[in-house]
Amino acid sequence: MLDENLVEVIGLKKYFQVGKNQILKAVDDVSFSIKRGETLGMVGESGCGKTTVGRTILGLYNADGGTVLFNGIEVHAQKGKAYKALTKQMQMIFQDPYASLNPRKTVGAIVGEGLDIHKMYKTKEERIEKIYNLFELVGLNREHANRFPHEFSGGQRQRIGIARALAVDPKFIVCDEAISALDVSIQAQIINLLMRLQSEYGFTYLFIAHDLTMVRHISDSTAVMYLGTLVEMGHTEAIFEKPLHPYTKGLLAAVPEADPDYEQSKPSPILKGEVPSPINPKPGCRFFGRCNEAIEICSRVRPDLIAVNEHHSVACHVVNQTNPISKSEA
Repeated sequence: MLDENLVEVIGLKKYFQVGKNQILKAVDDVSFSIKRGETLGMVGESGCGKTTVGRTILGLYNADGGTVLFNGIEVHAQKGKAYKALTKQMQMIFQDPYASLNPRKTVGAIVGEGLDIHKMYKTKEERIEKIYNLFELVGLNREHANRFPHEFSGGQRQRIGIARALAVDPKFIVCDEAISALDVSIQAQIINLLMRLQSEYGFTYLFIAHDLTMVRHISDSTAVMYLGTLVEMGHTEAIFEKPLHPYTKGLLAAVPEADPDYEQSKPSPILKGEVPSPINPKPGCRFFGRCNEAIEICSRVRPDLIAVNEHHSVACHVVNQTNPISKSEA
């Protein structure tokens, strides 16, 4: 029987040496899982480590600690042909739809690279037909295959990036800010395309984004990151309807409403000050310096991500001290 979790991340760490005695803790002891055929949305301010999580899961970065399991296989333990076979099932859609495409190649050649690497055709005719089918699958014409990336709009280029990811028949796709560089109307088209593909082919997504509205629309579960750590995670509706961590509350309060009267009467932002440096972070809760609910222990002890109920977990001393369920499970 297959495990319902396709991806499991356990205690993942990714550090970067940025000076003689300076360590940038981009991802620091992060754990989560993604069920087959579902979407985990990952949100947080710029620099919180979202993209690093995605790249480390795929093996684009070597992990400095922890374990990444894909379909029960430890990703970072695989080498050579075994790793190549694993990467065929795990793909990425990059943030910048232009920088991620080779300007010297036709888009047909770009989409066909995965087919070449994994030898997924027997004849040239079969290869060309597969490329044409991929273009049509993402809403482009087969005539587009002979053009170069600069001849397309941003939305079309992102569709090409999606076609490239789909070329090798993956099971898991990391969408790294896949809509942030696009116009709002185009964002909706790309989101609808991703959801349609998931419905038809059962893809599993890690959807990394800043746009909380889009995350709520596409995600089954949501994880909130702050300065390399997970501060809250749970079913998407639970996170959006009843946020528990002060940081999550601040993020949601900052989302603009389509109501001028409400916006004018809106209270001052909850999130104040700048995000501190992730280099050699201080002990305790990473959000301590910006939190208006902090208590003494927050400055000394880093809170664990503890279940408040079956569908909601939070890393907050204040919440975990006042919630009887989380205290009993701690």
